[in-house]
Amino acid sequence: MPQTIWREIWILVGIAITSLVLGLITGRLFLIAAIGFGLYIFFTLRHLQRLRHWLRNRQQAEIPDAGGLWGDVFDEIRQLMKQTENREDRLNDMLTRFQSAAAAMPDAMVILSQESDIEWANPSAGRLFGIRYPRDAGTRLFNLLRDPDFVQYLQHGDYSELLEIDSPENSEIKLSIQVTPFGSLQKLVIGRDVTRLARLEQMRRHFVANVSHELRTPLTVLGGFVETLGHMDQIRMEDLKKYLATMQEQAVRMQRLVDDLLMLSKLETAAPRTHDETVDVTALLAGLKEQAELLSGEQHHVITVETDKSLRLLGSREELLSAFSNLVNNAVRYTPAGGRIALAWKAAPDGSACFSVSDTGEGIALEHVPHLTERFYRVDTARSRASGGTGLGLSIVKHVLLRHDARLDIESEPGVGSTFTCVFPTARARRVDHPVSGIA
Repeated sequence: MPQTIWREIWILVGIAITSLVLGLITGRLFLIAAIGFGLYIFFTLRHLQRLRHWLRNRQQAEIPDAGGLWGDVFDEIRQLMKQTENREDRLNDMLTRFQSAAAAMPDAMVILSQESDIEWANPSAGRLFGIRYPRDAGTRLFNLLRDPDFVQYLQHGDYSELLEIDSPENSEIKLSIQVTPFGSLQKLVIGRDVTRLARLEQMRRHFVANVSHELRTPLTVLGGFVETLGHMDQIRMEDLKKYLATMQEQAVRMQRLVDDLLMLSKLETAAPRTHDETVDVTALLAGLKEQAELLSGEQHHVITVETDKSLRLLGSREELLSAFSNLVNNAVRYTPAGGRIALAWKAAPDGSACFSVSDTGEGIALEHVPHLTERFYRVDTARSRASGGTGLGLSIVKHVLLRHDARLDIESEPGVGSTFTCVFPTARARRVDHPVSGIA
């Protein structure tokens, strides 16, 4: 038994003995006992009154002081209050950290009551849902987010599958909604911006459709000729050679498409380059000129090359050759017979290095220019296929330039011609001791 309890017991025993002695002396035992125990009860009630007063005004008043058992009671209350304050401080600190973390999240987070009223929302909820906290606290969520699919999803109660809707703030933003019940019939609504994923999925579908479309024609031609040859008992050698030439042309077309797809995939998935070589672009263009003259054949294009022979480029020779050859081949394919094609490699006034291909072809309308580097984009589909293009050349150029910190500038005017310029940053330009320029 605690010492303070014994102390109270001894006080009561002392009051009883004292009352007995004084009562025997005075002959008023009950009066003396009543006074003694009355005083004890008075002080006890007084401490109870002080405790009651403090409980009612504990925000302003302090815990009273006392001795004995009541002093222990007040001390225990002080310790409990201190522990409670420490727990509140920890909880407030945790809540502050949680709110800070939630506020920093790019995903929208909204806590709903049992009746789907907004209890709390982070700042991202304003950008994605149009919910501003604390302005919208207590508002029914359906009054702000009125998408019928979302209303049905939230009311149905089955949240095993995610829901995708358009953001009420911006119809171009796709949201993935996830609802998690917790606590006392509350709900946590999380909205994630999946616009990029949706666009990638759309690009994937278009890519598959485009590849299938590009392969269907040559496969149909090959299949038709094979079927025709299989049903023929006799065939003239001239016809056979014509059929085989057409079949070879379609096979080459498919091979070119596969090669471009593999190159594009390699560029998109390859790790960033850590070791670059110093590329002699002048020597590279000499080979590209010969290649262009062979591709030109009977069209007799006038092809010129102007280079700064002392200017080198830091990068991957294989990737740069792929990009430059695509630009040169496009110029040959889309320039009428007898037209001029000019290749240039020189330094710009700001120190950047530029490779350009200019032609006197038909030119490109302004509305098509921003889309030229998209996969399978063609200004004139029939003419592009007839010329042997795959629709991937400029996409390859774009990815090669991105891997070399460069950009592609396009200038074109219908009926006049086009100029495609690869602009490389100064950090990739190198100078060596050679003659300044050369024209071929």
